[in-house]
Amino acid sequence: MNSAGPQSSWKFLAVLSLLVFVVDQATKFAVDAYTSAGSLRVVIPGLLNLAHTSNPGVAFSLLADSESAWLAPLLIAFSVGVIALLVWLLVTGRAGGWLGQVGLALILGGALGNVLDRVLRRSVTDFIDFHIGRYHWYTFNLADSAIVIGAALVVLELFRDWNHPAQERA
Repeated sequence: MNSAGPQSSWKFLAVLSLLVFVVDQATKFAVDAYTSAGSLRVVIPGLLNLAHTSNPGVAFSLLADSESAWLAPLLIAFSVGVIALLVWLLVTGRAGGWLGQVGLALILGGALGNVLDRVLRRSVTDFIDFHIGRYHWYTFNLADSAIVIGAALVVLELFRDWNHPAQERA
């Protein structure tokens, strides 16, 4: 459980989620405004490029080639459901300990950023193109980064709790 209590931390968590959302949207706006779709700029040779792409699918471009008219509305509806669950967990103090709360706040901010893209454009703007030599990772954005870091924090808390189980209360 949260040692600080839900009332003392929900404002911090809301600000963290909002910060992730705003920074994500600002970077996507900059990429859309100052680069053309499909452009590629080398930032660090052999490691990092800025690649302006659009992903109508889900993570790792799964379903990106789907021509189904239902894909975008389905992804939006699913995302809204996840966002509602995350808000409920955070507001009610059921997000676990500090690591879990911060992790879920990061996931919430990232989910908000990506769902707004889907609502406005029916796809998500990606631009971070990381690679080592010829080994390439999928192009992603700051919202995706926040979601992955948030998930890692939640998993880390789960492992920590498994190693130190709570004592039974009498």
